[in-house]
Amino acid sequence: MNPKEKLESILKNEYESEDEDLYKVELLSGMTEVEITEFKKQLPNNFIPKEIEELLKFSKGFEFFGFDEIRFDTYGYFGFQEMFPNSIQLAGDGFGNFWILDIDSSGNWNSVYYVCHDPAVIVKHSENLSQFIEQIDENGKKGRESTLNIIHEETVMEIWNEKTGIMEQNEKDYNFENKNIEFPEMYLIADLTNKPIKTGFPWGKFGANTKIIRPTDKPIWIVEKKVKQGFLSKLFGGNK
Repeated sequence: MNPKEKLESILKNEYESEDEDLYKVELLSGMTEVEITEFKKQLPNNFIPKEIEELLKFSKGFEFFGFDEIRFDTYGYFGFQEMFPNSIQLAGDGFGNFWILDIDSSGNWNSVYYVCHDPAVIVKHSENLSQFIEQIDENGKKGRESTLNIIHEETVMEIWNEKTGIMEQNEKDYNFENKNIEFPEMYLIADLTNKPIKTGFPWGKFGANTKIIRPTDKPIWIVEKKVKQGFLSKLFGGNK
């Protein structure tokens, strides 16, 4: 199903909160032709995929228990541009964690990532927007056993503890097309290309102000590797 069809398919579903209150999806209004035209001007390549345009005309988002509003029109709201230069901030949980849809420079809407701040981890959450909507529906039905909750509660810790994370040594030869990249002195590569959902990397493992570079449209990040200096090294100005 495309995103509009997936959203339509869950509108009649009824869910029960932990307090046994019943609720349903509450649709937000769709966008007008004028709003679509103006929105398109903001996007890379001034392009919206046809299936996304159909979705936005139907609804620009929806309300669902346990989330801030889930929105499809929040381009440029997410602040970490070094990680996601072009993105839709689909949703937040109210605790500083976000679900982000990645858009490439051609304007294609790609995978959804869960960006967690504590621990500081990025997880590939959904292959596309349709699957993300399906996961929201599953979360309403299964609660703690849902994919969304497992990623939120368990997967992030597994990645932080380096049990399932993807972080490769920089010895691997990556021929980045962008020749203007200023590589950190030491770095690791986080490559999520063709990786399954629940795969990710700890973007904050090396502390505050870690340099992160997204060299291309591909889901590949260069993460600066900081090594703690010993007392004598600091004293004598050593670099190792």
